[in-house]
Amino acid sequence: MLSRGTGRRPRADCRPLVGLCVRVHPALTQRGYHRVTDRSNGEVIALIRILSYNLRKNRATGELLDLAASTTADVMCLQEVDTGALPNEVATLTLADSTKRNRLGLAVYYRKDRFRLHDTDTFELKKSLHDRVLAPAHERLVGTLLEDVQTGNQVVVASFHAAPLTALNSLRRTQIKAAHAELLRLGHGAPTLMVGDYNYPFFTQSLGERVKASGYDMALSDRKTYTRYKFFKGHFDFVTSAGLDVRTVETLPRGDSDHMPIVVSAEYAEAPA
Repeated sequence: MLSRGTGRRPRADCRPLVGLCVRVHPALTQRGYHRVTDRSNGEVIALIRILSYNLRKNRATGELLDLAASTTADVMCLQEVDTGALPNEVATLTLADSTKRNRLGLAVYYRKDRFRLHDTDTFELKKSLHDRVLAPAHERLVGTLLEDVQTGNQVVVASFHAAPLTALNSLRRTQIKAAHAELLRLGHGAPTLMVGDYNYPFFTQSLGERVKASGYDMALSDRKTYTRYKFFKGHFDFVTSAGLDVRTVETLPRGDSDHMPIVVSAEYAEAPA
């Protein structure tokens, strides 16, 4: 597990590559991540590793190549990205889909040697007053249906960005519920993992209970993911899932964004007896 320190990510020389300014992150580069682990009975299980990052209006784009490679991510979900400037590939990841009409866009990348892309879609959710006036995001969800070539399982992975804190928690709960319903239709009941910026730092326990009642699990990361403002620190970025066992959610050190990246490690849940 990564250190719980809250220092900013160390900077290094930038070099252009596939349209990105790359900042090498020595602390991550030196760490090894494992895609498989052994159960106590010796069975080998395959983990899915999902990197999620709110780029703060595209400011942290230059970190993506380093993060994707250093975390050995299988899927990368982005929020607040300039989708018009996105490269088709970042390290070993290929762009699956992105929003088209957002000022603050969403995108999903995946490893083509690990997954086959079966379907993908973007979705509008109920708008807040902020959305109607400033129009930062017409689409607040990107979902992808993938087939895991390693196991044969199908899985839906989605990038989600809820309405900002100017909206009520009740609206964000409505958006989360609607997003889960859209992903259920997209995947025809396949295991689902929705990760991103939920903008829900307060009353998360109550949200977790509501999510649980609807058939989903909610997992927060090991550390807070937003610490820019004194009164708005907390877990903004987390994950909800169904049909998957989320083993860990790691918060990475802060970079050029006001959010910290998170890495989710999950495995397919065992079918009930």
